Amino acid sequence: MNRLGILLSLVLTTAFPALSADRPNMLLIVADDLGYHDLGFQGARDIPTPSLDRLAASGIRCTHGYVSHSFCSPTRAGLLTGRYQHRFGHENNPAWLPESTHDGLPLDQVTLPELLKKAGYRTGAVGKWHLGAHPQFHPMKRGFDEYFGALGGGHEYFPGKKGSSEYTIPLNRNGVDEPQTGYLTGQFGDEAAAFVKRHAGRGTPWMLYLAFNAPHTPLQAPERWLQKLAHIPDINRRTYAAMVCAMDEAVGHVLDQLQATSQRDNTIVLFVSDNGGPNLSFRGIGNFTDNSPLRGAKGDLYEGGMRVPFLVSWPARLKPGTYEQPVIALDFLPTLVSLAGGSPPQDRVIDGVDLMPFLTGEKQGAPHERLFWRTQGPQGNHAVRQGQWKLVRKAGSAPELYDLASDVGESSDLASEQPARVQELQAAIAEWEKGTIPPIFQSPRTNKKAVKQKKN
Repeated sequence: MNRLGILLSLVLTTAFPALSADRPNMLLIVADDLGYHDLGFQGARDIPTPSLDRLAASGIRCTHGYVSHSFCSPTRAGLLTGRYQHRFGHENNPAWLPESTHDGLPLDQVTLPELLKKAGYRTGAVGKWHLGAHPQFHPMKRGFDEYFGALGGGHEYFPGKKGSSEYTIPLNRNGVDEPQTGYLTGQFGDEAAAFVKRHAGRGTPWMLYLAFNAPHTPLQAPERWLQKLAHIPDINRRTYAAMVCAMDEAVGHVLDQLQATSQRDNTIVLFVSDNGGPNLSFRGIGNFTDNSPLRGAKGDLYEGGMRVPFLVSWPARLKPGTYEQPVIALDFLPTLVSLAGGSPPQDRVIDGVDLMPFLTGEKQGAPHERLFWRTQGPQGNHAVRQGQWKLVRKAGSAPELYDLASDVGESSDLASEQPARVQELQAAIAEWEKGTIPPIFQSPRTNKKAVKQKKN
C-alpha cells in the first residue's frame, strides 16, 4: 500500500470505529400509556402477552425501572437526550402547531441517534414522534436516517378518517406524506420488521427506535382480538387489552425477524412504557388500566405515574434475571453510546448512567444516588427517590415521605416521623432545581388558546 493509501486507511479507521460483534444492533421499544400490571410478566392474568413475556424471559427485568416524566413527550425528550428534560424546558407536551419553530425538542439538544450515527450506526425510527410538528423537528433532522410513523402525539388506529388534527393527518415516510393502510399498531410492527430484514447482513450495525402509540387512546382494537378477549366484561378494559395484545403481536413480529435473520443474539432490545396507565374516570371513560400494586396513574408523581415495565435483553452478553436497583430511561443514551464505541457530549450534564457494568455485575451498588421528577414547572409538583425513600411534594401541600421497601403502594406517609429525612430530600430537590429552567412551551390546550387569541 502506498503512503496515500496508508494515510487514508488511518483517517477512516479513526473516523469510523471498526465493526465487531461487540457492537450490537439496538432495538429500543416504547409503549404508550401502558399499565404497570398489564403484561404477563408483570402479573396480568387477563391480557396474554407471549411475545413480551418471551422478551422478559430472555433478558433482565428491572423491577425498579422509571421514566423521567409521568406523561408522553417529556419522557421521550429525556430518553433521546439522556438528560432531565427540565434542563432544557421540555416539560410539557407540545401542541400540534406545524407553524411553530418553538414547540418541540430544542435544536441545541444532542440526540441518541445523532451520537450513534457518528459511531457508524444506521439509525431508524418507526411510530409516534411527538417532539415537534414543524419540519425542523422532523426525526430525520434529529439524527434518524429513516422514519415512518405519525408525527403527532397520537393517531386514529384504523384508516379512513381524514383531517388536519394530529390524530387524522397522513402518516409520514422520510418526510413525505403517506396514507394509512391498516391497523396502525400492526403497520408499525410490519415497518419495524422490514427495517430489521433490510439491514441484515450489511456489515453496519443499526439502531431502531420503535415507538408505539398503543395502547394510548382512542380505544380502537381489531375485532379478532376483541373476540379472543370476550372473557373481559368491561368493554373499555377489553378494548384496551386487545390493543395491548396487538402491540405484543407486533413486537413478536419484529423479534421473529431478528431470529430469522440471525441477528437476535447480538441485538440489545430495550423496552419501556413512556409513563404509567391513565385513569380517565374524569372523562367518563373509566379506569381501564391496572397499575397495581402502585399508587397513582399517568400524570401523577406517585409510582403509578412513572414506574414502568423495564426490560433489557441481549442474549450474547446478559444473563436473564432481575435487577433491583433504581434505573431510569435516561440511562439508555450513555449505555447505548458506550456500546457503540462513542461518547456522550462533554459540554453538558448527562444525567443517565451506563448500565452495562451494573447489569453484568462488574459494578455493585446503585447506578444513581437520587432520581428526580417535576411537573408544572419550578412551582409545581416534585418527587425524589433516594435509596428506598421517596418524597412527593405536590404544589401547595405538605411533603409526603414513603418507604418503598415496605410500602410500594405509598399508602403510609412517614413525613411526620422523619423530619430530618424530609429536610434532606427537600434540600436535594432545591439543589437539583438549580440545573433546571421553567417550561419553554405550554401544554396543548393553553398553547392553542394563546394562538387563537393572537390570530383574533
